[in-house]
Amino acid sequence: MSGAVSYHGGLAAEAQVAALYQRRGRQIAAQRWRGTAGEIDLVARDGDAVIFIEVKKAASHARAVERLSRRQMNRIYASASEFIAGEPAGQMTEVRFDVALVDSIGRIEVLENAFGLDW
Repeated sequence: MSGAVSYHGGLAAEAQVAALYQRRGRQIAAQRWRGTAGEIDLVARDGDAVIFIEVKKAASHARAVERLSRRQMNRIYASASEFIAGEPAGQMTEVRFDVALVDSIGRIEVLENAFGLDW
């Protein structure tokens, strides 16, 4: 897949996932939020809690989940920490890390609490 096709496919997948979260009553706080540690695809709110969402698009959900590495999770943690520093409760903000898998025909599977801090 060419870079441009992959990039636009990723944008479309993120838009689909954002719409799904909105239909589920979550407010999208940011798309492609960038901190010094890196980028988070989507940030949603569920009351006072913040949900950080990594969107993975591939031919199948199994292939998509294989694309999430430990290095990437660490980058997301660091970026999430930067994001919640600006929240009223700061580092005490309730957070969740979801992974949204999007297959080649647009089916979405959300893995809530897909990974968490385990240090």
